[in-house]
Amino acid sequence: MADDIERESLYYHRMDPPGKLQVVATKPLANQRDLSLAYSPGVAAACRLIEDDQKEAAAVTMRGNLIGVVSNGTAVLGLGNIGPLASKPVMEGKAALFKKFAGIDVFDVELAETEVEKFCDIVAAMEPTFGGINLEDIKAPECFEIEKRLKERMNIPVFHDDQHGTAIIVAAAIYNGLDVVGKKFEDVKIVCSGAGAAALACLNMLVSMGAKKENITVCDIVGVVYEGRTEEMDPYKGAFAQKTNGRSLDDVIDGADVFLGLSAPGVLKPEMVKKMAKDPLVMALANPTPEILPELAMEARPDAICGTGRSDYPNQVNNVLCFPFIFRGALDVGATEINEAMKVACVKAIAQLARRETSDVVDSAYGGAVKGFGKDYLIPKPFDPRLILEVAPAVAKAAMVSGVATRPIEDFEAYMQKLREFVYRSGTVMKPIFDRAISNPKRIVYAEGEEEKVLRAIQVVVDDRIAKPVLIGRRDVVINRINKLGLRLNVDTDFELCDPQDDPRYREYWQMYHEIMGRQGMTPEFSKVVMRTRNTAIAAIMLKRGEVDAMICGTSGQYDKHQRHVRQIIGVRDDVHDMSTINMLVLQSGVYFIADTHITVEPGIDDLVETAVMTADVVRQFGITPKVAMLSHSNFGSSDHPTAKKMRDATNQLHCEYPDLMVEGEMHADTALDPFLRDAILPSNRMEGRANILIAPTLDAANISYNMVKMLGDGLSVGPMLVGAAKPVHIVTPSLTPRGIVNMTAIAVVDAQNFAEK
Repeated sequence: MADDIERESLYYHRMDPPGKLQVVATKPLANQRDLSLAYSPGVAAACRLIEDDQKEAAAVTMRGNLIGVVSNGTAVLGLGNIGPLASKPVMEGKAALFKKFAGIDVFDVELAETEVEKFCDIVAAMEPTFGGINLEDIKAPECFEIEKRLKERMNIPVFHDDQHGTAIIVAAAIYNGLDVVGKKFEDVKIVCSGAGAAALACLNMLVSMGAKKENITVCDIVGVVYEGRTEEMDPYKGAFAQKTNGRSLDDVIDGADVFLGLSAPGVLKPEMVKKMAKDPLVMALANPTPEILPELAMEARPDAICGTGRSDYPNQVNNVLCFPFIFRGALDVGATEINEAMKVACVKAIAQLARRETSDVVDSAYGGAVKGFGKDYLIPKPFDPRLILEVAPAVAKAAMVSGVATRPIEDFEAYMQKLREFVYRSGTVMKPIFDRAISNPKRIVYAEGEEEKVLRAIQVVVDDRIAKPVLIGRRDVVINRINKLGLRLNVDTDFELCDPQDDPRYREYWQMYHEIMGRQGMTPEFSKVVMRTRNTAIAAIMLKRGEVDAMICGTSGQYDKHQRHVRQIIGVRDDVHDMSTINMLVLQSGVYFIADTHITVEPGIDDLVETAVMTADVVRQFGITPKVAMLSHSNFGSSDHPTAKKMRDATNQLHCEYPDLMVEGEMHADTALDPFLRDAILPSNRMEGRANILIAPTLDAANISYNMVKMLGDGLSVGPMLVGAAKPVHIVTPSLTPRGIVNMTAIAVVDAQNFAEK
């Protein structure tokens, strides 16, 4: 396995372009005007602005979002002193994690310097470049002195992650572990194996959390750190020297509540674990082989709670839970340092997140193997998208309260929205929809109420008060799945449940369904079966009766089958010919709406006109001005093929009937999206800028275009949104994520609001 990983890693790093980073321009450089703004002469204005007020550097340069990851390669992972050049792949990896998890830019800086004073001189001289410094893989005890000196000399955060990142995650794990077993920091006895940078930082962090120094005993390669010892001592470990006759780990482990290992493989023996106090915490963090393997510790003490530095065991202590987000919060308020208050805030935010239900992203990343809070889940997983939403604001607030923020956040809700937009790319475009939904929540029925992703979505809907949920599902199944997922939902309190097997409205439901379907060959007997087994039909009947305001279905099964029930029971709006569907794609280049992706295979002219008008109405709800492009293989009359003529005639009809709607066609997709190309072909066209509504001539064209662009352009999809139904209905698809269901819920609520106003 190790050989496979090494081989795959080398292939990974050698893929073109080599390494893991590149520098990308964030502003256009397409013409002479752009060049004059980016460089001479325009750039002088930005220079003068900073000269007058250095805080403005964060507004006109990348400095406010730029970290320097700095190392001399003297203590790299488990490789030791391999030198600065050989450490570069690790530093690039650290940079990639900053960018991936917190959107922070990084320059990795590998210095060929081991002398402390010279190293500090070099790093301190780079202060104008960076908003913060992350020291990495520098051996002890030099790392202590380097960090201390740089913090004194520099007016930006300096953070040695090997010390403090590890300390924060360890403290969060122990904080939650003690809570699980009902113990308190101030009461527990802690024994630590290891006295290097990470171990001592962990102990200092635990003291900040409430642990008492007199209850902490440290062991290193020589033995117990005791008062009067002279061999291999320094002031940093000396701060934890105890009055004790114990000279070995075995001598001092008796009655320990917590074992903290940052030392060497196998130093903690099963017989030592047996001597620990009731419900012991064993944090064996040596990598790749811990001080004791969890299975051996559990065999010796079944009541033990174990953590390691490895990903193949529960409770992995992984610094990526901390460093991207503590720097995110620090940078966002222009902190001059990362102080104890900010670190404690980070610990508590990470610990609190672990106590909540796991996210669907984490569940997917780990194959559904992640359990809820407890002995085997003390700290969140690195892929939990909520980390930045919990940790960064907590750190930012702590910086502000403790007086180290030079740019305090004035509007915290706007700040949270910015973070949400980083996590959920749909955040910006969906904000007006969520704001409207929360202002007046409506009753939304979910046909597939037993599905795990629906239940995960409902937790968010309830927490954020987006809607009043009504779920269709068997009561025992829904309750069991809520418990399995560790959700905080309560049936009949947080949401209403319609159990098809035991609902007092059953007779009324099947009788109404038979009234609707009786002349289409539906017998009373089969109507009863449908109202027991077809959840979409049940949801549609509830909507028809006015018991709910909108419905969502389609998270499982075939789209056409759901559509059939909706069409039969709810029907089409009186003022339209038929229903159609819209998919929204959020891309780097903007937000686009594509129609019709699911309903009408060969739309006629009237269908196309209706779809364009209804799509424009939807787009306005997002606060976006609709710009409709009628797509074709023909460009403004270049072909007289029937499909081209159809799109041309639909465009003309839209011009006549809806003169205020910005619409143009028939035209190629690139013509619709490139105003320079369009103006060159037809200077008199009626479109301004890029089109944002793309109406395709057939369902095939719309669906293929949507799926192709989504995959090739790394697009985020919202939808499909159903328009033209007599009441607010959305038929989604099985690929929709819980977050997608939340988005569709907000859209359904706004649809219901609009329906009620008519």
